[in-house]
Amino acid sequence: MSGILFPRRELEDFLDGGRNAIPSNIQREAAAIVEAVRLGGEDALKQLVTRFDGRDAGESIYLGPNVLQQALAAMPAEDRARLERIAGRIEVFAQAQRESLLPVDLAVPGGTVGHRIDPVQAAGCYAPGGRYPLPSSVLMTAITARAAGVASVWVASPQPAAITLAAAAVAGADGVLAAGGAHAIAALAFGVGPVPASDVVVGPGNLYVTAAKQLIAGDVAIDMLAGPSELLVIADGNADPAWIAADLLAQAEHDPEAIPILLSLDAELIAEVEWALQSQLETLPTADTARKALAKGGSVVCSDVSQAARLSDAIAPEHLQLSMTNAEKIVGRFNHYGALFIGEHSAEVFGDYGVGPNHVLPTAGTARSRGGLSVLDFLRIRTWVRMDESTASTKMTEDSAWLARQEGLEAHARAAECR
Repeated sequence: MSGILFPRRELEDFLDGGRNAIPSNIQREAAAIVEAVRLGGEDALKQLVTRFDGRDAGESIYLGPNVLQQALAAMPAEDRARLERIAGRIEVFAQAQRESLLPVDLAVPGGTVGHRIDPVQAAGCYAPGGRYPLPSSVLMTAITARAAGVASVWVASPQPAAITLAAAAVAGADGVLAAGGAHAIAALAFGVGPVPASDVVVGPGNLYVTAAKQLIAGDVAIDMLAGPSELLVIADGNADPAWIAADLLAQAEHDPEAIPILLSLDAELIAEVEWALQSQLETLPTADTARKALAKGGSVVCSDVSQAARLSDAIAPEHLQLSMTNAEKIVGRFNHYGALFIGEHSAEVFGDYGVGPNHVLPTAGTARSRGGLSVLDFLRIRTWVRMDESTASTKMTEDSAWLARQEGLEAHARAAECR
């Protein structure tokens, strides 16, 4: 094999430090678009939708519950059942996450302190719609927001397909904004027409979407800045090369910029995987896209699991798949990844399409500092203090006043002592 399709690489090839870089021209264009929507509101948004999304000027960009329910009702019964079944698994997992989070009520000298966990009021969920419709992104974001208890949930997607609208109905969204790109992110953030200003904006997208999310982050919360999607497969000599090739192609067909990587403990396996890639590409409808992504990815031969774990942690991939016979036993050796798939039967595509956990995940090494989208992105942990009349008889007043005076803040000290 030539290795041109899926090149042999060194680790440094995947650590160029620019995996999340946004070109300066896109940053400037996105900034102008965001500012136009901030200042011009609905009129500016409609102009941008006509310009960028190809929607007729007189066509409504606000698709309410009736439109969403109509799209759902028009689905073939079997397709609707599948969509609802997938949505149900995502909802069950998100609800389990929410129920695992508990309030705190703690006695302290002179009173009680604690925290409560409450949802934000409004969430904006972005679902890409450029190359393919992505109803899965609607389900992952909007269902998770509802499970967290968010009262207002709007989805934005450019030229939303019927299945995207149906997914929004199943997810319980209040409506769909038929807009994409930076102008959609700005509209979700600042509010337009019936779409309220969001407290948090989430969801993956292209470079314009990412640039816009970076720009609005000072006004509202965001989940993360998404870069090209990544899959890192670690395999031993017992792995099925055809399965690995299928997994790599599933990642590669996302986008020409996607990054599929194989770390192999067996040099012969790499050649077998490349052969399988060539064979499967012959009948793959998305082969053109996949070939470009494969060329950006590649393979690395590792001497043992310890080296593979070090390389994996250095990359901190979005998806980490352990296609190994002893995968369960080595999980603890991996520290940085967005989502983990344990064992050869745990294909990454199951995570993409609704086995339960969220598929909106950190990329470009940011898995070192955060996990994937969850109910936590829609929740606020707020603390409270309740002191009783016996406070003065405790050391609390003395300690508070002492620390205040250490900082030179006499009024703070007196406010404590006057209690």
